[in-house]
Amino acid sequence: MAELVISNHFQCPITLKLMKDPMTLSSGITYDRDNIETWLGTVNFTCPVSNQVLRSFDQIPNHTLRKMIQDWCVENQTHGVERIPTPRVPVTSSEISKILFSINFSVKNLDQCRVLDSLNIIRKWGFESERNELCIVANGVSKVLAKALDAFMKNPEAFERFSNVLIDILSVLNWMLPLDDNNNESLKFFNLASFIMLHEQNAISVLKEIKSFDQQEIEVRIDSRVDETLVKFLKEPISRTITKASLMVIFTMVSSPNEKIKASFVEKGLVSLLLNLIVDSEKSICEKGLGILDKLFESKEGREEAYQNALAMPVLVKKILRVSELATKFSVSTIWKLSKFDKKNEGKILFEALQVGVF
Repeated sequence: MAELVISNHFQCPITLKLMKDPMTLSSGITYDRDNIETWLGTVNFTCPVSNQVLRSFDQIPNHTLRKMIQDWCVENQTHGVERIPTPRVPVTSSEISKILFSINFSVKNLDQCRVLDSLNIIRKWGFESERNELCIVANGVSKVLAKALDAFMKNPEAFERFSNVLIDILSVLNWMLPLDDNNNESLKFFNLASFIMLHEQNAISVLKEIKSFDQQEIEVRIDSRVDETLVKFLKEPISRTITKASLMVIFTMVSSPNEKIKASFVEKGLVSLLLNLIVDSEKSICEKGLGILDKLFESKEGREEAYQNALAMPVLVKKILRVSELATKFSVSTIWKLSKFDKKNEGKILFEALQVGVF
């Protein structure tokens, strides 16, 4: 059986493979969309074939050629050729700008229905292709959504009136992570309790992207619901991502000089929970867990819990030199704090440490 010959006109000049989505450049030469976008994305300003400098980077869909390729595929189905589906038209910066204008206008009027409609369009675009996702992120959608979230949550009746749109914004923001520093600033001063309780998994994933919290804001805005939710994520793990995110948020919170925050977590059993969690955990979780224990042991309540837990010293000693330099640092620091702040039992504590091999 003769080998199937593909017309040169149907082949992308870059890969010499059958084109699926032919696009014509200002040079008049046609390429497959993925290939030419990769070429232009590597800061090449010339046409690959003619080597002439491009007057513009516009890519015009060659519908006629695509239809000819599709017809050729149908004619050669008996040779095992599959028909190329008509590609979805990628979203453009202009279309995104119109949606963002609509969101900004709707947010000013607290029109959650129109915002929800816009979010559905953004979500649909994002699901269609990775190219669309990149275009959406590059055009500042996350920044607009962060401001929209801020605007709705400042309303006194936010959670009664706007729970649907708040959850939707969080959901869309979640697949745009990581956020840049400007967006982190927009998200930093929310009521943390309400933010997490609003939609736990999405909120935690967004919160972990906040690089730094204002400690005074934490002290003013925190309440027991945040503690309970975060501890619940560690007791009943949903995924490693949520576990790590929860640990990061807890570490930020217990780093506050406010002893009430540490005491609240200790009261909810966090010391024992972390000791059990880090016994056989991966490096990242182990480091975060030890870091939190190091902060908790600055408080009397935290140390008292450790003294009563037979697992404490064996686990802390086991992590020295066996996980990472950071884990070792935290382990040594926690053992030192347990002995330093309790002179009455210092000898007993150090003896126990020696028994399990700290020397």
